[in-house]
Amino acid sequence: MESHSVTRTIETTFRRANVHPSLSPGGTFPDYQLPDHTGVRRRLSEIQGDDPMILTLARGGYCPKEHQQHLDLAAFYPKIAVAYTKVATITPDRPRATQEFHDAVGAQWPFLSDPHRTVQKDLGIEEYTDAADNPMIPHTLVLSPGLVVHTSYNGYWFWGRPSTTELWQDLRTVTRNIRPDWDLNAPGLREQWEAGDRSSFYGWTPRS
Repeated sequence: MESHSVTRTIETTFRRANVHPSLSPGGTFPDYQLPDHTGVRRRLSEIQGDDPMILTLARGGYCPKEHQQHLDLAAFYPKIAVAYTKVATITPDRPRATQEFHDAVGAQWPFLSDPHRTVQKDLGIEEYTDAADNPMIPHTLVLSPGLVVHTSYNGYWFWGRPSTTELWQDLRTVTRNIRPDWDLNAPGLREQWEAGDRSSFYGWTPRS
């Protein structure tokens, strides 16, 4: 039993050692600039702003698993929007197919087109079991401001992808960590407000 436990620990450590730092909690995801589904070049940092963000690295519009995950995200999106949270999807589809994928799932966030597989190559996430389509290994990332990885989900198997409940829990933690006004009863907040200092209150100061 002890030997089996040690083996599992070694295997887990090996798997984690092969994960690119940009996909690991605490790492910073690269600030890629890619054309969105309308043809406009967008930087991830510009899409995120000062908010938490859900970033999906998708196989492509051909994959039914991607459609199901993104349909779930589209249904979840009204809650994401009122929670001041951003979403972006990167797909290896060409621009026209990217737009079709975006429209087919009813997405209200940008889909970025990466047909040259820049992200796949940079991060070492080639899905080598599918040489015909040459997709990325799909990932879903929850990012703190600054494109800092809070949580990383490997979605090669569909059950590896996060449910909306898991995303809610991740985003609760991220938001609590970055919003000083999470608890209005926190010591000093009322005094700060009454003194006219809005710097700790979301939406009350000019944003870059």
